[in-house]
Amino acid sequence: MTDLRVTYDETADAAYVYLTEPQARVRSARMYPCDPVDVDGMINLDFDEGGRLIGIEVLAASSKLPEYLLRSAERLDTEGA
Repeated sequence: MTDLRVTYDETADAAYVYLTEPQARVRSARMYPCDPVDVDGMINLDFDEGGRLIGIEVLAASSKLPEYLLRSAERLDTEGA
Protein backbone atom coordinates (compact mmCIF):
# COMPACT_ATOMS: atom_id res chain seq x y z
CA MET A 1 0.00 0.00 0.00
CA THR A 2 1.17 3.49 -0.81
CA ASP A 3 1.80 5.99 1.95
CA LEU A 4 -0.83 8.70 2.18
CA ARG A 5 -0.02 12.26 3.06
CA VAL A 6 -2.38 13.51 5.74
CA THR A 7 -2.25 16.93 7.36
CA TYR A 8 -4.03 17.88 10.56
CA ASP A 9 -4.70 21.16 12.35
CA GLU A 10 -5.82 20.35 15.88
CA THR A 11 -6.80 23.96 16.58
CA ALA A 12 -9.26 23.90 13.68
CA ASP A 13 -9.87 20.14 14.07
CA ALA A 14 -9.46 19.85 10.31
CA ALA A 15 -7.60 17.19 8.33
CA TYR A 16 -6.76 16.80 4.68
CA VAL A 17 -6.05 13.47 3.00
CA TYR A 18 -4.04 13.85 -0.20
CA LEU A 19 -4.73 11.28 -2.93
CA THR A 20 -1.95 12.43 -5.26
CA GLU A 21 1.75 11.70 -5.57
CA PRO A 22 3.59 13.34 -2.64
CA GLN A 23 5.54 15.71 -4.91
CA ALA A 24 2.64 16.45 -7.26
CA ARG A 25 1.38 20.02 -7.38
CA VAL A 26 -2.20 19.33 -8.43
CA ARG A 27 -4.75 22.10 -8.04
CA SER A 28 -8.34 21.55 -7.12
CA ALA A 29 -10.64 22.50 -9.98
CA ARG A 30 -13.88 21.53 -8.27
CA MET A 31 -15.00 20.85 -4.72
CA TYR A 32 -17.99 18.71 -3.85
CA PRO A 33 -19.34 19.13 -0.30
CA CYS A 34 -20.94 16.04 1.20
CA ASP A 35 -24.29 16.64 2.84
CA PRO A 36 -23.44 17.58 6.46
CA VAL A 37 -26.65 15.97 7.71
CA ASP A 38 -25.87 12.63 6.05
CA VAL A 39 -22.28 12.49 7.36
CA ASP A 40 -22.90 14.31 10.67
CA GLY A 41 -20.29 16.92 9.85
CA MET A 42 -18.54 18.50 6.89
CA ILE A 43 -16.49 16.54 4.39
CA ASN A 44 -15.37 18.06 1.10
CA LEU A 45 -14.11 16.13 -1.92
CA ASP A 46 -11.62 17.90 -4.21
CA PHE A 47 -11.33 16.97 -7.89
CA ASP A 48 -8.77 18.00 -10.51
CA GLU A 49 -9.58 19.30 -13.98
CA GLY A 50 -9.81 15.73 -15.31
CA GLY A 51 -12.45 14.80 -12.73
CA ARG A 52 -10.09 12.67 -10.61
CA LEU A 53 -10.46 12.75 -6.83
CA ILE A 54 -7.31 14.39 -5.46
CA GLY A 55 -8.10 14.99 -1.80
CA ILE A 56 -10.55 14.86 1.06
CA GLU A 57 -11.01 17.64 3.60
CA VAL A 58 -12.52 16.53 6.90
CA LEU A 59 -13.82 19.06 9.41
CA ALA A 60 -14.46 17.85 12.97
CA ALA A 61 -11.74 15.37 12.06
CA SER A 62 -11.25 14.05 15.59
CA SER A 63 -14.76 12.60 15.49
CA LYS A 64 -14.53 11.30 11.90
CA LEU A 65 -11.04 9.84 11.47
CA PRO A 66 -9.17 7.15 13.40
CA GLU A 67 -6.97 8.48 16.19
CA TYR A 68 -3.87 6.70 14.82
CA LEU A 69 -4.26 8.57 11.53
CA LEU A 70 -4.45 11.96 13.25
CA ARG A 71 -1.46 11.10 15.49
CA SER A 72 0.64 10.23 12.46
CA ALA A 73 -0.54 13.18 10.35
CA GLU A 74 1.69 16.12 9.47
CA ARG A 75 0.72 18.77 12.02
CA LEU A 76 -0.15 22.21 10.68
CA ASP A 77 -0.98 23.80 14.04
CA THR A 78 2.54 23.31 15.42
CA GLU A 79 4.63 24.50 12.45
CA GLY A 80 7.05 27.18 13.45
CA ALA A 81 6.50 26.51 17.16
